Parts: sequence; structure tokens; C-alpha cells
Amino acid sequence: MTDRFYPASKPRAVDGGIKARSKRGAIAQTWWSGRFIQVLEDMGLGGRLQRGRRYARAGQVIDMAVAAGLVSAQVQGSRPRPYRVRISIAAFDKAEWARLEQALADQAWYAAQLLAGSMPEDLEEVFAQAGLPLFPASGKDMSMDCSCPDWGVPCKHVAAVCYLLAESFDEDPFRILAWRGRDREDLLDNLRALRSSSATRGSAPRTRVAPLTECLAAYFVPAAALPRYEPAQLPVDAVLRQLPDVPLDVRGIPLAELLRPAYLRMAGGVAQVGDA
Repeated sequence: MTDRFYPASKPRAVDGGIKARSKRGAIAQTWWSGRFIQVLEDMGLGGRLQRGRRYARAGQVIDMAVAAGLVSAQVQGSRPRPYRVRISIAAFDKAEWARLEQALADQAWYAAQLLAGSMPEDLEEVFAQAGLPLFPASGKDMSMDCSCPDWGVPCKHVAAVCYLLAESFDEDPFRILAWRGRDREDLLDNLRALRSSSATRGSAPRTRVAPLTECLAAYFVPAAALPRYEPAQLPVDAVLRQLPDVPLDVRGIPLAELLRPAYLRMAGGVAQVGDA
């Protein structure tokens, strides 16, 4: 069975349309855009997807906007009026995002990566642990609609928008999160606030420090008695005792033994010779 109800037709050229950067091969370049494209390709509509890639690379998509739960676009087909494309997904509510943001803030690695503008490779696991999927698991998790007369879902116009959407995820992975209901600035502001609050709770309580005007009378008074200095009592030839073995002697007498009398005389006597 053919997947086309209407005969093939050539789309009208678009001036200034959005063109895919990829000219051949795979369109997705990163793991997150690849995950999204995989859902689309798992639907098994090869012919439509191929035509969708051609539409995306030819610049047939006039415009595309990503909002919470909705991607909307206009795609120029063979008719004078462009087709309207809508791709919907469930956006998380405030309570769900609060749970996600707390989970991300609690793990310094994820918070640091996101605050630096990067998408951690295992971010999807954090969403899964919270019971919220980052990506649609299948085509059933998305609602795809196009104003064209083609009965197939997704049609080539929807497929073209999906491929350009994947490329936009490559440019800015935060668009995935915006599609789920949280834009970049709000997410980063909330993560900063949560991290700051966590650091404040974990710090020791601050004690009051008296101003200088209240402690001038005792400013130069020692806080405690200074310990009395007692020099260490060492043998006068202690330095010689620490010398390593030196393979040098004079008439069979080791160097250290030759020097020891001199150290004893410099110390003022031979009272400590027995310590040698």
C-alpha cells in the first residue's frame, strides 16, 4: 500500500526558509537530538521521513517556534497557502518542575553542567528517577497535526519540522526543556537560588563579633599567657650523629670521629663525651 493518497507534486520554492545545516546523512549531531529523531524513525515511515528530510534541507519550512508543550510551524507545499504544523507534547506543571529542579540542584554535577550551558549525558536519568520523561518514548507521546490533505501521520511537512527541531536542539539543548515547560533563564535562576539556599543551610551559624569600640581597653592585653621558651637539650655532637655514612676516613678513622673532638671543644669541654 502506498503511503500517499494524493499524487506527487513539486513544492513551491521558499525565499528565506529555514534550511537544515546537514546536506546528507544523519541530521542529528548530539545525543539529545539523536534521541528525539530515533523516536520519529522508530515509527517506520521511511518514505515520508525521506521526503521530510528533503523538505528540511530545501528550506520549505517558513518559520518554527518552540513553546511549553507546543512546536508550531508553517511549511510551504505545492499549494499557494503554507500548511500549519503543530507538534504537541505534555509540558510539566509547576509542582513537577519544582521536583525536578530540586533533584538537579541536589547533585552538584548536574547543576554545574546546566549552569555552564551544557547538557549532561545522563540528564535523562534524573528525569526518569523523578517519574518524568525528558523525551517522548514513542510517537504516541506526541500529538502531530498538519493542515495538509495527507492522511498519514507524520506527513512529510511534520517530518520536516521534526528534523529542523532536532537541529535546533543541537544548537540549544535548553529548547528541549522549554518544550517541557521550563525556559532557560527560569531554570538557571531557580537552580542558582536552590544551590545558594542549600549552601546557606549547610554553613555553621554565625556568631556575633564585637565592634572595635567595645574592646579597646583589652585590645593589647594577651588573651592567654605566653608559653615559656625552653631550648631543647641536645648533645653537642647531634649534628654529626645525623650525618649519613661517608666513605671517607683518615688513617682508618671515620670522618665523623675526626670531627667530634672539635665539636666538643667548641662546646666548652668534654662533659658530654659519654653521649657520643
